[in-house]
Amino acid sequence: MSRDPHSHARPDEVAVRNLSLDLTVDFETRTITGSASLDLDRREPDVGTLVLDTRGLVIDRVTDGEGVELAHELGEHDPVLGRSLSVQIGRTDSVVVHYSTGEGADALQWLEPAQTSGDKPFLFSQAQPILARTWIPCQDSPSVRMTYAATIRVPEDLLAVMSAANPQDRSDDGVYRFEMPQPVPSYLIALAVGDLEFRSLGARSGVYAEPSVVESAAWEFGEVEQMIIAAEGLYGPYRWGRYDMLVLPPSFPFGGMENPRLTFVTPTILAGDRSLVTLIAHELAHSWSGNLVTNAKWDDVWLNEGFTVYFETRIDEAIYGETYTRMIQRLGRQELDEEVERLDPRMTWLELDFTGKDPGGPMTVPYEKGSLLLRLIEQTVGREQFDVFLRDYFDRHAFTSVTTEIFLSELRRDLLDPMGISPEDLRLEEWVHGPGVPDNAPYFESAAFDVVDAQVAAFLAGAEARSLDTAGWVSQQWVHFVRALPSDLPSARLDEVDAVHGFSRSRNIEVATSWLELSIESGFALDDADQDDAVADFLTRHGRAAYVRRVYAKLAATPTGLARARQIYASARPTYHSVTRNAVDRVLA
Repeated sequence: MSRDPHSHARPDEVAVRNLSLDLTVDFETRTITGSASLDLDRREPDVGTLVLDTRGLVIDRVTDGEGVELAHELGEHDPVLGRSLSVQIGRTDSVVVHYSTGEGADALQWLEPAQTSGDKPFLFSQAQPILARTWIPCQDSPSVRMTYAATIRVPEDLLAVMSAANPQDRSDDGVYRFEMPQPVPSYLIALAVGDLEFRSLGARSGVYAEPSVVESAAWEFGEVEQMIIAAEGLYGPYRWGRYDMLVLPPSFPFGGMENPRLTFVTPTILAGDRSLVTLIAHELAHSWSGNLVTNAKWDDVWLNEGFTVYFETRIDEAIYGETYTRMIQRLGRQELDEEVERLDPRMTWLELDFTGKDPGGPMTVPYEKGSLLLRLIEQTVGREQFDVFLRDYFDRHAFTSVTTEIFLSELRRDLLDPMGISPEDLRLEEWVHGPGVPDNAPYFESAAFDVVDAQVAAFLAGAEARSLDTAGWVSQQWVHFVRALPSDLPSARLDEVDAVHGFSRSRNIEVATSWLELSIESGFALDDADQDDAVADFLTRHGRAAYVRRVYAKLAATPTGLARARQIYASARPTYHSVTRNAVDRVLA
C-alpha cells in the first residue's frame, strides 16, 4: 500500500504494533499528562527513524524502553496534519514519549457539570478521522493497526471507560486499567470519564450512562442482543468479546462512534419509543465493516460506511421486516440526492480525493451511495452468492486495512468473473470514479410511504391537519410527511400542522430537524417567535454535527437567516465539540 496522505508516519519503514498508555486526567487544567510506550515493528531493518503524528501535544522527552534519552524533532506545523515527531531510534524496538495535551487537543471535549445531566464534569474523546494525534503521539492512519493497554488515573468520584475491556463498577482509588488485545487503528482508541453507571442488557452487552439517563437507555437498547444474533447470522461471529454502549452528553458530535467493545452514542436517539435504535444496528455492523476490515486511507471511507449502511439495513430487515427497512432506504436516498445537488461533483465519487483537506465532517455520499452500489451487486448476483462473498471478504481481511482497488479486484476475481458478469454490466467505473448516482441504482418501493403521500395530498388539497389519518405512523413516516410538504406552503398552514403534531418540539431529532429545515426555508421560522425559539433551542441543546449543520445551512441561505445563525452560533459554539464547530464554521464562513 502507498503511504497515507493524511499522516506523517512511514509505517512501511517502522510501524507501531503495540501502544501502552499511562495517563492522568486533570479536570482543573483540562489536560491529560503521562506517557505513551510504543513497541515497534521494523519493516526496513536499516531505517533508524520512527515518524509519529502529533498536533498540539507538548513533548517533554523521548526515551527508549530502558529510559535512555532519544534524540527527537518536531516538524513544521501543517494546518491539517499537525507536526511530525521524528525519533532517532537506533537499534531499539521500544520508544516512550512523555507528553501532555495542549489547547489544540481537538479530539477531547471537557464538559462542565451544567453541560451534563448530573452535577459532575465529563470528558470524552472523538478521534475519527485524524484527531487521535491531538491526544496521543501515534501513527494516525487507518492503515496502521496496533494492540493497546492503558492505565488511566481520574478523580475518585468518576468512572473511566475506553474502547477496550471495561470495568462495570467504580474503583476505590480512581485508577483504571484497560486492555485491547485485537489490533485497531488509532482512530478507534477512545476514552470517556464521568459519573457513569452500568446496566446489563444480556450475556455480552450493556450500557453505561449518567445516573439520570441509564434506565431509559437500558430500555431503549433492549433489542441489542437480537441485533448481535442477526448480524452474526449474516457475516460470522462477533470477534470483540463484549458489545457495550456509552450514552454521552448532548454535545457528542455524531449519532454514534463504533469504538470497538464500547460504542459511543448520542442521547438524541433516546426517543422513548425505540424508533431511532437502527443507529445501534449501524454501529454494531461496524464491528465487521470498519473495525474488523478498515479503509486503508480516508479517500476509501466508503469501504467503511457504505458497507455498514448496507449491513445495517440487512440487520433491520432481519429484525423489523422489509416494510421498515424500505422506509430507511428511501429516507437515505432523499438525503443522498440533496447532498449530491449541493456538493462539488468530485466529492460525489465513491473513491474520494481529500488531498490537502481535512477528511472530517458529516457526509452522506460514502454512506448512501456506497450502500446503493452494494444493493445493486446483490440484486445482480443474488443475495445468497453475495453473502458468501462478503463473509469470505470479512474473514480473509480480518484485522487488516484495504483499499478500493483491493475490493474491486477481489469482487471481479471471486464473484463477478465466475458468474460471467463484467464490471461494465454493473457500470462499476461510473459508480466508483464518477459523480452523482448512476441511473441503474436500485429503487425501493414503500407502501408505508404511499400511505403518507396520500395524506400529504389531502392536506395540500385543503384538509385540516387534525382530520388526517395518521394513526399508527412511525417516526420514519413522520419524517417523510414533513419532507413532502412544499416550502411555499403558507405560514398559517404550517402553524396549523405544527400545532396539531408538535414537530418543532419533537423529541425525535430526525423529525425535528426536517421540520426546522422546512420552517426556515419557508420563512416561517424567521417570522414567528415560537418557531425562532424552537430553532435556537435546537441549536443550543444539540451538538450532533450532521443535524445542526443542516439547520445552520438553511438559515445561512438568506442574509436575514445568516445574521440569525451567527447570533445563535456565538453562544452555542463554545458548547460544541471541534468536529461540530468545524462543520458549522464552513457553513457560516
